[in-house]
Amino acid sequence: QVQLVESGGGLVQAGDSLRLSCAASGCTASIYALAWFRQAPGKEREFVSGILWSGANTYYADFVKGRFTISKDNAKNTVYLQMNNLKPADTAVYYCAVQFAANQNFGSWGQGTQVTVSS
Repeated sequence: QVQLVESGGGLVQAGDSLRLSCAASGCTASIYALAWFRQAPGKEREFVSGILWSGANTYYADFVKGRFTISKDNAKNTVYLQMNNLKPADTAVYYCAVQFAANQNFGSWGQGTQVTVSS
């Protein structure tokens, strides 16, 4: 079992930056990949970015390419999402979740962290 705790959200202005953290605990050796998702009010949850637990590959949704960077601190079992040049459209609750094998559904969802970008 894996537990995930997100942090780092907040209220910022358009063009500002934030760094989200997702700290993993428990059976972290069983993780295959970790991803960030977000859900805005009235919208479905959508994939933002992901990273293989080995760190070998990273993935981004088109709408964040060039603005967001995902990275991992192996010693802390923590994955970061550096978000630059934030836009009001990035306003959402951001969640992290894990896969335990390729092509499996993501699970072990964290509680989420709110990101609000004002214009």
